Amino acid sequence: MVKSSADPSAAPPLAPALERALAAARIAEETRGTDIRILDLREVTPMFDYFVVVTGTSRRQIHSMADEIETVMKREWNDRKRGGEGYDEGRWIVLDYGDVVIQLFDAEARDYWNLEHLWSEARRVPLPSLGAAT
Repeated sequence: MVKSSADPSAAPPLAPALERALAAARIAEETRGTDIRILDLREVTPMFDYFVVVTGTSRRQIHSMADEIETVMKREWNDRKRGGEGYDEGRWIVLDYGDVVIQLFDAEARDYWNLEHLWSEARRVPLPSLGAAT
């Protein structure tokens, strides 16, 4: 009998979209984003797989999060955003990576748009690796 070298207790690999959503959440936490949520929309819409929703404290900080997420997505995932909105105003920035959409808000804009309510059918992805930001 030949034994497999794979560790049977090891977790299965994550889907690339989920890995990138988790990476965006990690970057948001590292750049002081708060109330970080990942919504799994795969069973809700065919348009995209995950929303990453984050609150920032200022225009400058929201820009910093957006810039760092773009940098890491290019460097680590060889992924470039397909679209983006709101950078000039800075109250709400959307970064569209096709299957992952990242929404960075100031508190007022996040309350106004209330995406978690709009997409209430979506399952929340647990973020065990994130500290107090969840």
